Amino acid sequence: MYALITGASKGIGKEIAVELAKNKYDLILIARSASQLEEVAKEIQSNYGVKTQFLATDLSVPDAAKMVFQWVEQNNYPVAVLVNNAGYGLAGDFESYSLEQNRAMMNLNMITLSEMCQVFLPMLKRHSNAYILNIASSTAYQALPQMAIYAATKIFVLNFSRALKFELKDSPVSVTCVSPGATDTDFNDRAAIPAKARKAAEKVVMTPQDVAKISVDAMFAGKTEVIPGIVNKLGAFLAWITPKIITEKVAAGIYEKS
Repeated sequence: MYALITGASKGIGKEIAVELAKNKYDLILIARSASQLEEVAKEIQSNYGVKTQFLATDLSVPDAAKMVFQWVEQNNYPVAVLVNNAGYGLAGDFESYSLEQNRAMMNLNMITLSEMCQVFLPMLKRHSNAYILNIASSTAYQALPQMAIYAATKIFVLNFSRALKFELKDSPVSVTCVSPGATDTDFNDRAAIPAKARKAAEKVVMTPQDVAKISVDAMFAGKTEVIPGIVNKLGAFLAWITPKIITEKVAAGIYEKS
């Protein structure tokens, strides 16, 4: 059986692939960079003795999910685990980015994710036990000025995952949503996170390996919603009980570019 992981060339996605290889799943790795995917595929295959396939493609374009599914079906790869990890953010004022930039981020973070779930569900249901693991973010627990669209996409991922889990409660498919906080990946560079926000997160940054282990363990345990790290759990709780105007003002102060 295969596990398919998007955003698998580095960071949390790569480490989730490693955890699934430890559980003896063959792997399908999806990301944009063919060279990085090939390197990761060879490394995991050598270290864990599983089959590794990869597909280099841009998941932010329309109908990306359909294309991936057709490729999987043509190659007869029986997918029993679907990990929707690919995603990115853009920091700064909403109007500082073009329509095209914001649309691509929403396409990847929300539309492709939900369409991957939809096109792969019939295949997943053919297994006695199958899993969907969706990666959201700790930003899913509040509105986030200076990362307005990104945080909103992660709210979508969290609520979509919870609803889908309920709809599939009588099926063999379990759905888990994991909402990591600050993690030691290149997310900050791509998102252009300002230095003061990076500084604020230094003491609570988790490793991709730790986040991946927590995520995969939670998935196999059938958990619905997981926030890795005690500080991140506390942050989500405080965001829930604190008046929104306060949490939004604090967040804006942290993420605002000088």
